[in-house]
Amino acid sequence: MPDGYLSNPLMLIINSLVGAYIFILIIRVLLQYSGADSRNPVSSFIIKATQAPLKVLKPIFPTVKGFNLSAISLMLILQMLLGFLAMSGQPNVWVIFIWSLTELIGSIINVFIYSIFATVILSWINPSAHNPVVTLLYKITEPIMQPFQRIIPPMGGMDFSPIAALLALQVLKMLLIPPLFALI
Repeated sequence: MPDGYLSNPLMLIINSLVGAYIFILIIRVLLQYSGADSRNPVSSFIIKATQAPLKVLKPIFPTVKGFNLSAISLMLILQMLLGFLAMSGQPNVWVIFIWSLTELIGSIINVFIYSIFATVILSWINPSAHNPVVTLLYKITEPIMQPFQRIIPPMGGMDFSPIAALLALQVLKMLLIPPLFALI
């Protein structure tokens, strides 16, 4: 058997599980920042899924101006753990830190991009306004969409502000990610 015969599938499983947990932590930070209702069933699940490790980190990393620093630090720690596992040959802490930070920034921007796409598609099919997922999607995208909706009002019943927001997020990603990777 080749060297990576069992380690590659194991890395895939670890990467998937840790990546999913990081995604849940990103959603928790965004929901907490936007002031989403914690009684929403989806919010409740996210809070319960992340409560135990955040309870340990909360005294060290408090919430500041709506940003849950304990969740952000846990995301960075988990992403760095993935980096250490991926770069098992030469674990350079600076390289892994910058790589992890870059991956997290890219992931957060991607969550906003996918959430805006989802809200646009949902506006076409118009599901129930009381759907818990729909409510949270609008709550996540609200901080990004509000400035664009003020600048670009609906024209003829069409809202073009999501297009501008998506373009701005893509430009932001293009301007932030390459310089951070250049630090490695």
